[in-house]
Amino acid sequence: MILSALADYYYDRSSRGTDTDMPLSGFSRQKIHFALALDATGRLVAPYVYDLRTREGKSLVARELVVPEAVKRSVGVAANFLWDNAGYVLGADDKGKPERAAKTFEAFKALCHAIGDGLDDAGMVAVLRFLDAWDPADGPALFGNRWEEMLKAANLVFRLEDESLAYVHERPAVREAWLRHRASGTRDARQGMCLVTGSKAPIARLHPSIKGVRDAQSSGASLVSFNQESFTSYGKEQSYNAPVGEPAAFAYTTALNHLLRKGSRQRVQIGDASTVFWTERPSKAEALVGEFFDPTADEGRLIDLRQTLESVRDGTMPLDDPEEFENGFCILGLAPNASRLSVRYWHRDTVGGMYTALLRHFDALALERTWDSDPEFPGMWRLLLETAAQKDPKNINPALAGAFMRSVLTGQPYPASLPAAVIGRIRADQTVNYLRAAMLKACLTRNAHKEVFVSLDPASPDIGYRLGRLFAVLEKAQQEAIPGANTTIRDRYYGSASATPAAVFPQLMRLAQHHIEKAEYGAVSDRRIEEILDGIQAFPKHLSLNEQGMFAIGYYHQRRENYKKTAKTEGDA
Repeated sequence: MILSALADYYYDRSSRGTDTDMPLSGFSRQKIHFALALDATGRLVAPYVYDLRTREGKSLVARELVVPEAVKRSVGVAANFLWDNAGYVLGADDKGKPERAAKTFEAFKALCHAIGDGLDDAGMVAVLRFLDAWDPADGPALFGNRWEEMLKAANLVFRLEDESLAYVHERPAVREAWLRHRASGTRDARQGMCLVTGSKAPIARLHPSIKGVRDAQSSGASLVSFNQESFTSYGKEQSYNAPVGEPAAFAYTTALNHLLRKGSRQRVQIGDASTVFWTERPSKAEALVGEFFDPTADEGRLIDLRQTLESVRDGTMPLDDPEEFENGFCILGLAPNASRLSVRYWHRDTVGGMYTALLRHFDALALERTWDSDPEFPGMWRLLLETAAQKDPKNINPALAGAFMRSVLTGQPYPASLPAAVIGRIRADQTVNYLRAAMLKACLTRNAHKEVFVSLDPASPDIGYRLGRLFAVLEKAQQEAIPGANTTIRDRYYGSASATPAAVFPQLMRLAQHHIEKAEYGAVSDRRIEEILDGIQAFPKHLSLNEQGMFAIGYYHQRRENYKKTAKTEGDA
């Protein structure tokens, strides 16, 4: 299903011409560092080599060009057509193996001759003459300081210095010759039933590599591959065990590489999973939903998403396409696994279903904010950071990130590990902030079906909620009695008070009497304590995980109320 959805995306966008960055069949987008300058006779002419890299910060980044489709390499020698690294194009590299470099150069030259011999194209003729006359020993003198840079795994192409100034691989006659050569190889391939299309087609023995997944091999990884005998059956080798036609293999890998490309607005990192999303037909939903996943999205951009969701709920959203809500929406999360990729999560829905799921998620999170700068519609990334030690993305639990994502997308209960992770972080740094309280509220309302108010609920009889409120009032009494104290009862007692109240609260109540006597507005705190205790018969020995969540929400709500009432009391005074 994943391969089929990706292949459909490629065919749809290709037919519409909406994603012109996606290469056509037989070609691929690759990073190219240098271009060799040739004249019509095949000789290098000034400036000899063009540096195609651009500076981004302190780094030089290669330019991406559409070139003839890359071969799949392992340890053998296999050349690309009219582009490759210096070992293939120039017969020299920095690996210290001149014999292998000579073999790779001969393979590159042989492929160019096999396709280009007899071709009536000035660019192809120039390349063949260059390759026939080239001696790697001439490189240092011709290229100077550039030579060492070119040898370091840099990819090169050829450029003809005539009136067109075009790269040779882009010339129409050369492209047609390459496609004819590729088609002749396809005719010799094993035929079979393609599992993606259901049609008979030449079966791909190896699928093109997928690039752009964080922490995967830089040369690319495979989504479909078989490399051990235990994975094979019925005497079939490699990807013949899961037969996919070459056209479908090209389509799904090209679509996935396009979605994973650098700068893609349809790619985000969630935990260890590189996540891509797309609609079956072009839709603004791709950009809107992308804001929810994008860690760089600001509040203004997320407001656009919220307004759209609210208009969907109210039935007031104008639609240019009446079938927009039925448009398919897909999300795929990929994680690295050695030379292969594992599917962390996969979800397929409609645009309407996705809008509904996100609206339910935002409603579950709804909570009174501490500051105006707090995000009213927090994105996935900001929420996950609250579960990580030091709020470091590297510390996000991959399993939690994947399960959380599935819950948001499907509307199913949030993972049980989410409230545990949030409460663990609260106990570690004694901080109950807006985002953590919002996640606990969402878990309690969706998973435990508890009614939790957006702001303070003085009438709530929940024991965890009341104890959290009480703890906030006791902390406020201490702060009023000892202004500027380096530590408060929250720093010393929050963890034990929220887990084992009976062991801590009697001592805190005794301390509170001293604080109330010293504080200027101690009577106010005393009335609040009395009001909260009115609903508590006894301090329980232990609080469950859900009760600890209610404790945190009660503490958060009461702290917000404390500041409001303090401002009002001081104003009246």
